[in-house]
Amino acid sequence: MGWLHRIKLNSIHIKLLATYLLLIVLGTSLMAGYILWSFHAYFMRSRLMDLENWTAGLSESVADALQENDLQRVEMLVQRYGAPQTVTLRIFDRQGRLLVTSDTLGDKQVKDWYKVPGVREALQNRPQQGMAKGVLSPEDRLYIARPIVRNGKLLGVLRMSITLDQFQRQFARVIWSVLGTLTVTIFLCALISTRFARSLSKPIETMQNFAIRLGAGHFGDKLIIHENNELDRLAAELNRMSERLASLDRERRAFLANVSHELRTPISNVQVTVDALRNGAHEEPELRDRFFQTIDNEIKRLSQLIHDLLDLGRLEAGVTQLEKQVFSLSGLISRAVNAMEPRMQAVGVSVQLNIVDLKLQGDPERLLQAILNVLDNAIKHSAPNSLVFISGYTKGKQAIVKIEDQGLGINENDLPRIFEQFYTTDPSRKGNSNGLGLAIAKRIVEAHQGSITASSIPNQGATFTICLPLLGSGE
Repeated sequence: MGWLHRIKLNSIHIKLLATYLLLIVLGTSLMAGYILWSFHAYFMRSRLMDLENWTAGLSESVADALQENDLQRVEMLVQRYGAPQTVTLRIFDRQGRLLVTSDTLGDKQVKDWYKVPGVREALQNRPQQGMAKGVLSPEDRLYIARPIVRNGKLLGVLRMSITLDQFQRQFARVIWSVLGTLTVTIFLCALISTRFARSLSKPIETMQNFAIRLGAGHFGDKLIIHENNELDRLAAELNRMSERLASLDRERRAFLANVSHELRTPISNVQVTVDALRNGAHEEPELRDRFFQTIDNEIKRLSQLIHDLLDLGRLEAGVTQLEKQVFSLSGLISRAVNAMEPRMQAVGVSVQLNIVDLKLQGDPERLLQAILNVLDNAIKHSAPNSLVFISGYTKGKQAIVKIEDQGLGINENDLPRIFEQFYTTDPSRKGNSNGLGLAIAKRIVEAHQGSITASSIPNQGATFTICLPLLGSGE
């Protein structure tokens, strides 16, 4: 599978390089084609313009000679202007008969001049120009057939043509030069493109390997990309994802360990008690009753733990439906205090209330559960014969509930983690706490678009602050 993986990684580089080369070849080819077409069109226009200028002046001179019936002068003009080998000059009378030509030997073979391009049209007083094959050769030539007119009377036709052979040879050299330059350009661009493609594909391959390692469970790895572009931001997001996955993995492992611990303890206690009863402890009434009470307590503890785990799972999954209704904050706090009153009396803790009557919208039963969990935590950590202060007031568009105790406070190292599942500041886990109360309270408050925070001063107690949106605040 290693070679297959390398092929997949190399394919990124190959695709990028192929894309660059395709764009380069397409762009340079179009540019070269446009340059050659422009050069060819410019040359043809220039040569036709030269022909027009030559034939315009020459036709006037020939017209003067034909009007005076001076054929010798016409022949002299034709021999002078048709002397170059690249030029062929012919003069026809108005019936289309050849009068004078610069190619005497060749033109003797022509029987019908009407078939020569431009002659028929010019005899009809319509000038013609363009490119055609030679009269007796396959070479390409530019020609102009111009009527010779004087005082509105057609005297004859002048036809001049020039060969394109020299230009075509020069143009062929230009084409080869352009093609050579194009090849060198594509080659150099291919070298540059290879570097560019490598600079892009290398970090992509690195991120792909990083993602594969994440998929294999190697969380917490660090991806380093130095590109100063979108790839840097993508790498930063992947690093954050890796850190989050590592954090979630640690939480998952801690959760499993804590659940195992919390479940093992009551089950072990029940098992030991049952074994003791089986071995004869049931014969002593006092011992038997104590053992049955232990079993009952551990089963209740186990049942509460399972209930809290299910509750927390539903809250985190977002499947718990909140039954929203309008309720009074002071009424909610009073219910919580009344519910905890026996517990407070048992440990010698009293409550001092300072609640502004506010109207909130939410699920009062769920919020009551959250406040009970926080209040239970405050009572558990309060000193004997101390006070728990509960205040409620508004701040902006939020209702603030503060629960303050007079206990030893929360250690600075423990403070950031007290809302984690199963976290407890008591290493021995004494008492009935399973470390889920504050975690559940946090999820309930957040489900109401609120927040809960904790602060503490050593030896002066802890303060829990719950913020909830007021009724009509557009939560």
